[in-house]
Amino acid sequence: MSDRQTLEVYTEAAQAYADGFARADDSFHDPDFEAFTSLLPAGARILDLGCGPGHWAARFKAKGFEVSAMDASAGMAALAKSDFGIDVEVAAFEALESGNGFDGVWANFSLLHAPRADLPGHLARIHRALNPGGIFHIGMKLGDSEGRDKLGRFYAYYSEDELKNLLKDAGFSVTRSRRGNGQGLAGGVETYVILTAHG
Repeated sequence: MSDRQTLEVYTEAAQAYADGFARADDSFHDPDFEAFTSLLPAGARILDLGCGPGHWAARFKAKGFEVSAMDASAGMAALAKSDFGIDVEVAAFEALESGNGFDGVWANFSLLHAPRADLPGHLARIHRALNPGGIFHIGMKLGDSEGRDKLGRFYAYYSEDELKNLLKDAGFSVTRSRRGNGQGLAGGVETYVILTAHG
């Protein structure tokens, strides 16, 4: 994510976001966390891509995994460091390099801020950053358009089938999907999909 307006919103709302999500009872995503981590070997290398305030990275670390974290928002990175001791690489999705040797990549509602035209390239980069057979988790909101929410953040929406086809084109095999409804920072309730895939 490198959209300046979106980053400015997250910088201004970083503390409110952390209070509402990172420090809240996020148990409704526990099945997704377990589905992802259960497929990884002990001590696996995980990248939390678009880590926000670091709460998921902290959970991976507490479970004994080797964790790297990346986010384009310096404000979010600062919170991840102060609240959880997570060192975050402040960088856009495009900075992800091939051959990183990750066993798993967790992109939980982060890639939805990338333009639709850019998503195939991001998925290809993630596939190249994973070890063969590596595990990829992606959370996205369902829809068929792109644009800004009332806070000014840029979003791209997809159907579940469209996402599955994009993942297949990037070399992934989807093994799990789950839909749900959640309330975000802007206050609205939206339908989302969680996909787990093998590289």
